[in-house]
Amino acid sequence: MAGTYKKQEFLGAEEHLLKDSNAPRIVAKGSEPVRLSPGWEGTGRPDDELNFKGVTMDQADLELNPPRDRLNIVYFIMLLHGIGALMPWNMFITAEGYFQKYKLSPNYTGDPNITYYGNMYVGSVCFAAQIPNLIFNWVNVFIPFSGSMTTRIVWGLTIQAVIFVFTVVMAMADTSGFPIPFFWMTMASVVILNTANGIYQNSVFGLGAKLPGKYTGAIVLGTNISGTLTAVINILTRVMTPNLRTAAIYYFITALFIILACFDTYFALPINRFYRYHELLANKEKTKNVGRKDRPPYLKIIRECSVQLFNIFFVFFVTLALFPAVQSGIRKSDPEFIVHKDLYSSIMCFLTFNVTAMLGSLLAPILKFGGREGKGGARRNHRERESKRDKRE
Repeated sequence: MAGTYKKQEFLGAEEHLLKDSNAPRIVAKGSEPVRLSPGWEGTGRPDDELNFKGVTMDQADLELNPPRDRLNIVYFIMLLHGIGALMPWNMFITAEGYFQKYKLSPNYTGDPNITYYGNMYVGSVCFAAQIPNLIFNWVNVFIPFSGSMTTRIVWGLTIQAVIFVFTVVMAMADTSGFPIPFFWMTMASVVILNTANGIYQNSVFGLGAKLPGKYTGAIVLGTNISGTLTAVINILTRVMTPNLRTAAIYYFITALFIILACFDTYFALPINRFYRYHELLANKEKTKNVGRKDRPPYLKIIRECSVQLFNIFFVFFVTLALFPAVQSGIRKSDPEFIVHKDLYSSIMCFLTFNVTAMLGSLLAPILKFGGREGKGGARRNHRERESKRDKRE
């Protein structure tokens, strides 16, 4: 016999599902309701622990999918900024032939006494370049410069570009009528150039500090490549055009293009996902430290690394005492020597020094002596192990 059946929902003995289209779902077990946990927003946790609260979709994507440095683009940008960081110093010391043999020579000026200023050029440039750089680097250790990193880098590069334009204009101009004012104008431009460069250098290393360690290494490698590149540019311009005035114009214009390339690539960095990811991590770490006013223990730090600090100081002191002031003054004595006398200083002093410095920088991470941490690190690790063993006992 056919009949009509009404489908009924089976409700178990222990679980009842109460449904209401206008109310949230409540799961009840027996007669006791089960309370659902509150959302993360109601827990009072900080924003960075919430489910992307206050985080843009781009930041959320970066945190979920940490990017890689594709094609090592960021690495090469840091390398370029390392080259730009020492470009002003290398350009003016390597151009000693242009200043001594042309702009400050008796043949050009008609003044036999101008040789005194020509002989003073290298030593004066070293002093005018290194003192402002030393002051700004030293002050920045204890009193960090205020203002955004972008402001420091942009203004640092802009001032350097303006000084190089001024140098090119002075190379084109006839300065034979005022050689002594020209000498002091050059020294003043070197002071301004290296003051701006000191701010730029610190900012570049601050930029690299946001990234993994090898990117700071890229900046250091770039500073060594800078000297080699400058020496090669100097030799090529001298070979292509024997005229010292024309060679100097091309030489300083090349430096200007490198500075402009650093300017352009800095603004390209925020486009790169890898850089944005590490900048996000650095900003989060900076936010955690907001409000902390404890000063770094400078004396303790100096005591801990005093041997390494002395090594660095001693190496640079001896190096810069000889290069370039002493070495650039060495002249060719054997007429049969393969290097032409006009290129002797450029090749045997500047190119040789910078190539070997670059090779040393490249080989240092590969060839290591005395273990990875050295004797000091080994003793420290031994003391830590002894302390842990005493605590266990």
